Amino acid sequence: MSRAKRSTRRAPERPRLQDTVRLSADGLAKVLGDLEARIMRAVWSLDAPASARTVHERVAREHDVALLTVITVLNKLVAKTLLSRAKRDDVYHYEARLTESEFRALASQRVVQGILSLGPQAVAASLVDALAEHDRAQLTELGRMIRRKLKEQEGS
Repeated sequence: MSRAKRSTRRAPERPRLQDTVRLSADGLAKVLGDLEARIMRAVWSLDAPASARTVHERVAREHDVALLTVITVLNKLVAKTLLSRAKRDDVYHYEARLTESEFRALASQRVVQGILSLGPQAVAASLVDALAEHDRAQLTELGRMIRRKLKEQEGS
């Protein structure tokens, strides 16, 4: 079982994410660089410790990038504690410290906490409006989540 799957059992060091959000970027690239996001997706898709060459081969299928560039970014992701690195047979292997869903939850929480500084009322209204336009089912789910959280707080 990979460490990313076991991460719910032992709390890894909190990953260091940049404080800026790139609003024009897609998906994970909003909180990571574009290449960092591509590399993280490749590592998650491999779902096992992988050498830099293996990660590079996966990323290079869709994005022209040099092996040394991938190695540099892998090591930056280790420094950010998003990946762990261990030597096996004289080759470093990289593995995600969080599952993709755990990372998305963490990144979303950080983004929302930052946005709340604009004013909770404005943020709540914007969220409701955005979900109403984008995905009514998610708006309904948000309503359920709010009711469940209010019940939990009433019971405490």
